[in-house]
Amino acid sequence: MTPSTPELHIALLQQTCSEKLVDNFRQITTGIESAANQGANLVLLQELHNDLYFCQTEDTQQFDLAETIPGPSTDKLGQLAKTHQLVIVASLFEKRAAGLYHNTAVVIDSDGSIAGCYRKMHIPDDPGFYEKFYFTPGDMGFNPIQTSLGKLGVLVCWDQWFPEAARLMALAGADLLLYPTAIGWDPRDDQAEQQRQLDAWVTIQRAHAIANGIPVAVCNRTGFEAAQDNSNNGIQFWGNSFVAGPQGELLAQASTDQTEMLVATLDMQRSESVRRIWPYLRDRRIDAYDELTLRYRDEK
Repeated sequence: MTPSTPELHIALLQQTCSEKLVDNFRQITTGIESAANQGANLVLLQELHNDLYFCQTEDTQQFDLAETIPGPSTDKLGQLAKTHQLVIVASLFEKRAAGLYHNTAVVIDSDGSIAGCYRKMHIPDDPGFYEKFYFTPGDMGFNPIQTSLGKLGVLVCWDQWFPEAARLMALAGADLLLYPTAIGWDPRDDQAEQQRQLDAWVTIQRAHAIANGIPVAVCNRTGFEAAQDNSNNGIQFWGNSFVAGPQGELLAQASTDQTEMLVATLDMQRSESVRRIWPYLRDRRIDAYDELTLRYRDEK
């Protein structure tokens, strides 16, 4: 693992969204400009940042929000990346073909070009998160995207609960893991349950950093979004975007309910020293893991 830069200055844009796409993009533009002024060379945006989280309901009209890649958003983000000489990790509703759509992360390199894409592999289907209605599971595998800053292991939201995804990105040489995210509470849950959910979310992702010896950055939405057809109680997105180092140490964490830019500096040489002390990759028993490919290990 040889990242292209020994020190990485990363900015996460945790934001509220509205139904006005132009306002959302203006907010993104302002955030990227501010990040650049603070010395950031990598900006991570939240999941599906262009619009409200439309997956709370099943509505075929929402497919009109999808766009091609390359397309209008990548053109605009490419110009911002080139102007400010930084890498942007974006999250778009991709129209691949008529009737074929993906939840896709796009990495824009500092010269404005598209360095690569990752199509979300794990697709949830839960009350308020009806993503299987909209998104076809990814078919690009778990492959880091090479950029001028190094290899970025980009995954998306529900992927963050699966250690297999993080491990496969690490095994393919990812220098860090990045998760655009849209997760929040059902307002009917009591405070104790909400805290348990939040703690579990932070813990599982810090564990990915520890188990793989690489940093993790997570950018989540914030604010309340009602279902557009008032069919449920809406989602209170819980923010708490954070950056963790290769031992799971929290380097920066955002608030629950505020739009803010989170900035952190990563020493990209630490992964080497951490992995020497904690050689998990060396001690993996790859000869004994065949049953990980089973859905469930039934009693024999």
